[in-house]
Amino acid sequence: MSETAAERISYLRAGHSLKSWLLTTDHKRIAILYVLSITFFFFVGAVAAALIRLDLLTPAGDLLTNEGYNRAFTIHGVVMVWFFLIPSIPNTFGNFLLPLMIGARDLAFPKLNLLSWYIYMIAGLFTVFIMIAGGVDTGWTFYTPLSTMYANGNVILAASAVFIVGFSSILTGLNFIVTVHKLRCPGMTWGRLPLFVWSIYATSLVLVLATPVLSITLVLISLERLFGLGIFNPALGGDPLLYQHLFWFYSHPAVYIMVLPALGVISELVAAGARKPIFGYQFVAASSVAIAALGFFVWGHHMFVSGQSTYASAAFSFLSIAVAIPSGIKVYNWTATLFKGHISLDPPFLFAMAFIGLFVFGGLTGLMLAMLAIDVHVHDTYFVIAHFHYIMVGGTVSAFFGAMHYWWPKIVGRMYSLVWGRLAAIFIFLGFNLTFFPQFLLGYLGMPRRYHVYPPEFQVLNVFSSVGATLLGAAYLMPFIYFIHSLRYGAPAGDNPWGATGLEWTTPSPPPKHNFDKVPLVDKPPYDYPVEMEGDDA
Repeated sequence: MSETAAERISYLRAGHSLKSWLLTTDHKRIAILYVLSITFFFFVGAVAAALIRLDLLTPAGDLLTNEGYNRAFTIHGVVMVWFFLIPSIPNTFGNFLLPLMIGARDLAFPKLNLLSWYIYMIAGLFTVFIMIAGGVDTGWTFYTPLSTMYANGNVILAASAVFIVGFSSILTGLNFIVTVHKLRCPGMTWGRLPLFVWSIYATSLVLVLATPVLSITLVLISLERLFGLGIFNPALGGDPLLYQHLFWFYSHPAVYIMVLPALGVISELVAAGARKPIFGYQFVAASSVAIAALGFFVWGHHMFVSGQSTYASAAFSFLSIAVAIPSGIKVYNWTATLFKGHISLDPPFLFAMAFIGLFVFGGLTGLMLAMLAIDVHVHDTYFVIAHFHYIMVGGTVSAFFGAMHYWWPKIVGRMYSLVWGRLAAIFIFLGFNLTFFPQFLLGYLGMPRRYHVYPPEFQVLNVFSSVGATLLGAAYLMPFIYFIHSLRYGAPAGDNPWGATGLEWTTPSPPPKHNFDKVPLVDKPPYDYPVEMEGDDA
């Protein structure tokens, strides 16, 4: 098929009206809708982060009031966690790639997929309305008794927005699970699934099992705030620690909802960047499921200083260390894959290398926080903020940009500037480290999080962090600019610009509406790159 013919029947050209997009059931178009949506919410969350870092330039907190600062970091957390990080990779690349990678024409429930996006948008716009109406000041965790008795913001409205977006997550996870089970093409056995599919499958299991717990918990705090029910209020027979147990039973698996898809992306990028079969495929695939399972048993490490028993804390400490094992398996296997590989320095693979470094550093500091003695010292300090952001921003966002640079030619059929892509990867890496590494030092020295007035001796490190945030924000804008430029001026990408394996690279760029002219037949193992000879010095 000629390039012109492929372009004519591509999913991008199968209808140009607004109605054809807003009522589409094509998984690829829905993925584009998600990309546009989460980009908008990313900028909303980034504006709140910019206000926070500007306010922290001076010890007196001159920019925002106490109340304004509370509202800024709350909306930053709510938007970034539930409207960017959780849906960022599954709802965009999961939607676009999952059917292509398993040889299917669409997801199992196309209309349900579109409904998931509408629910997401309703919840997101509801959150923007809450910001305009005055915001919420509880922090993104909605801790009781602050959220049920003392907070002055729109707590019930904010909880309702998160409650609503939970239905989008559940429906998306259910759709992915059924698709993987029922729509694999002939020959696509479980042992031949791409590792990205394994990670999306494991993430979907967590989404379906964990999200209802959060939804019920948010209903409970709303009922207590509205009607004074004694669920978490000890004066009425409730228990405020019950809320922490329920919230973190969801929210620590939610960390893996954010990072598991990123791990799948990096597996794809490492294999393609090294041009080698992934080392220990079965172990890497199994580790995704192991992370998803173990993630449900570590919530108590958030409560080491909340009064739980020493024995419970010791058990959660052990389990928190154990969950690092499957993550370590991935890192070691990626390293073995890169060994003697033809390493590419194109933008997707630079982002993959940045991810590995940041994820390892974030993971090692996570092990520190799993230790009872260390956690007591740095609990609720900027050390925890830095650790979380090394995993979520340094990890998940780096993987998101790596995926965007890797699959962009497939999505739109055009290349972007590789030079600018390399520069963006370098500046994002430098800006991130300048922003968040000083926060490890701040936390270890004792600066608590959620405070905007601090002792003057912390100012130098806060200035470094704010300067880094400025560089990071500018670096994040770079891909936004050259991706838009490539839509009109980019060179045609070809079907497989990276020389990668996988069914998605066998379709035209951009893919046709129904993905494949005929049902593919898979008769090779995944990542079927030629194995290098022992003496190869590449």
